[in-house]
Amino acid sequence: MNCGEILYRMNSLRSVLHRSLLLAAWSLLSLVGSAAQTSTHGAQAPSGVKQNATGAAKSYPPALVESGSALFRQDCSFCHGRDAGGGESGPDLTRSKVVTADVRGDKIGAVVRNGRPERGMPRFDLSDRQISSLAAFIHTQQNAVPTKKGGRKGVDVSDLQTGNAEAGKKYFDGSGRCATCHSPTGDLAGIASRYQGLELEEQMLYPKHAKSRVSVTLAGGQTITGTLEYLDEFTVGLIDATGWYRSWRTDDVQYKVDAPVNTHVELFSKYTDADIHDLMAYLQTLR
Repeated sequence: MNCGEILYRMNSLRSVLHRSLLLAAWSLLSLVGSAAQTSTHGAQAPSGVKQNATGAAKSYPPALVESGSALFRQDCSFCHGRDAGGGESGPDLTRSKVVTADVRGDKIGAVVRNGRPERGMPRFDLSDRQISSLAAFIHTQQNAVPTKKGGRKGVDVSDLQTGNAEAGKKYFDGSGRCATCHSPTGDLAGIASRYQGLELEEQMLYPKHAKSRVSVTLAGGQTITGTLEYLDEFTVGLIDATGWYRSWRTDDVQYKVDAPVNTHVELFSKYTDADIHDLMAYLQTLR
């Protein structure tokens, strides 16, 4: 997978995430790479489910899978695709570590029933039977993955670990000019513990929460600087050094915005694939 494809997928993901109407469709977002809480409502294994030596479901009655498929299409497929293999905004559940570790819906059920409000995922009050059917469908789709050739929609952490960390550090300190704004012992300290995989690369290429700075020059010549809080064609507002919000009519002042994210965007045309992979390798050492 080349970096162009990764950037395209990240931009597509970002545009969809900004649509508030999608929040309710995030029914299983937390299943990828996150630990689910232990459920006290673990569904019992339906009749006909065969187990392997580790206790994970191996096969399921067709009727249960079909029931889970219908439920998945209703609540989950908009984000995760009809086959649970990932959609425009949702990850590939067939490659989820939590799904792999799930036993009879215990982890899937915990995520679905508890929800993850901080990530836009509502809770769903489903019965044990419904949880079992969802688990049956997702596991069945997961079991079918080895027989499918190509068509992978997601980005694995391993896809982003092909660079050279030493070369990435040289780029960071040198030609990439990253060190002019960032510090591995300052704002980037522990970043690899906060973000992983594609999420880390997204922060590197297009940081979502980067704060812009603004300087406002008043008619009398006084200049006030702070963190940009609001800006449209009529008003510019900032949070000053004392923590107060101040705003002015744009017709009455002159202002200049310093947006760090723009610097990252300008680098898009300058990066090589090697630059991105090497820089990623270096950032992953900052734990």
